[in-house]
Amino acid sequence: MDILYATGYIAAFCSTVAFIPQVWQTYRTRHAHDISYGMLLLLMTGMTLWFIYGLVIWEPPVILANGITLILLTAITAMKIRYP
Repeated sequence: MDILYATGYIAAFCSTVAFIPQVWQTYRTRHAHDISYGMLLLLMTGMTLWFIYGLVIWEPPVILANGITLILLTAITAMKIRYP
């Protein structure tokens, strides 16, 4: 693995793992009123487009990071709907 791919995987790991504390906090407290629907929608749109881009150019770090982040954002959005 060259330095470029290692950098991509490290960046993917950091940006994806950054969402885990928010998912956990929202689940634990059972409220998400401070999370903006606008931010969630815009971020999910961006992650979806990055995921599609990753598939088109077939770059595993881009696909993995954005695919997992989309799952985490979906969880946060579902909790936002369930625990307003």
